[in-house]
Amino acid sequence: MTIPTSSVEQVIPGQGAMAQPEARTPVKAKRRRFRFVANAKAATGLTILGLYILFAIIGPWVAPYDPDAQSEELTQPPSAAHWLGTTHLGQDLLSQLLVGARGVMVVGLAAGVVATILSVVVGVTAGYLGGVWDDVLSALSNVFLVIPALILIIIVASTLNGGDIVVALVIGFTAWAWGARVLRAQTLSLRRRDFVEASRANGEKTWRIIMFEILPNLTAIIASSFVGTVIFAVTSEITLAFIGIGSVSTWNWGEILFWAQSQQALSQKAWWWFVPAGLAIAFLGTALSLINFGIDEFVSPRLRSAGKTKVKTSTGHTVRMRVGFTPVLDNSAAPHTHATPTPLINPNGATPVTRREAAR
Repeated sequence: MTIPTSSVEQVIPGQGAMAQPEARTPVKAKRRRFRFVANAKAATGLTILGLYILFAIIGPWVAPYDPDAQSEELTQPPSAAHWLGTTHLGQDLLSQLLVGARGVMVVGLAAGVVATILSVVVGVTAGYLGGVWDDVLSALSNVFLVIPALILIIIVASTLNGGDIVVALVIGFTAWAWGARVLRAQTLSLRRRDFVEASRANGEKTWRIIMFEILPNLTAIIASSFVGTVIFAVTSEITLAFIGIGSVSTWNWGEILFWAQSQQALSQKAWWWFVPAGLAIAFLGTALSLINFGIDEFVSPRLRSAGKTKVKTSTGHTVRMRVGFTPVLDNSAAPHTHATPTPLINPNGATPVTRREAAR
């Protein structure tokens, strides 16, 4: 069957028998680097967390006084000599806060690393291998999920009576089960994907498939699990110090709150004794939560664009979002033009279409 050119030109003026849209010059889409850091929540959280890590490193060196040194200025409010006031023994609270930051950060980060490694090993192994491995590791995870973690931490920490590293290990070995369950569920979804099946069909080894095919797709979940474990570890370590369990030779923020509560700082209206430590804990939790929110928005495009009324394209144009309209963004640099209506065919002037049978 052949269609004369005149018929096509009546339908689409200026086009030949093979009507094609206008060719556009291909433009390479700009790659947005550091997209995670560009997120306002993630950037704020990382900045605050970086300050905490900095104070944890240099805290004992920049502390104005020895946190254990006693003086005659007992329970004094903030002054030029003591910026955050003193305790009932004349100890400088700013020095205790700076020195105690190291213990809190060490316990939180160390416990987060231990728990994350265990959750990745158990969860990914159970989800990918399946069978007996899945049954055994899932049962182990369920056992640790139903055990009261804080009570177990209190019993083990009071029995061992170790330092910050021991507390971090105890928290890490008891806080991995929830992350393992999440990673197992995601691995079960990934192991039947096409790219994993292709790697398996090509004869790739199991460890290589897990390392280069499975784990890169679990990075965001692993990071979120790590942040959540750090939050739990910090609160658990401060709780242990507040109730008097743990090492009394090193300072942390829970130790400050313990002495403030035991000496009735609230009834004495010594607000400077417990407010700075409480704010330090609150800001650290806020920073970690903002990082976690940033990870969620980085992974989920729906959360990333939630609440936004304007979307910026790769070419720099801004599209305004309106209810009931979904803008389609084009990566090309050519300006967008309105579509022209197709002219109607004149039945009287159209050339009839003839069908030609091939000769047999």
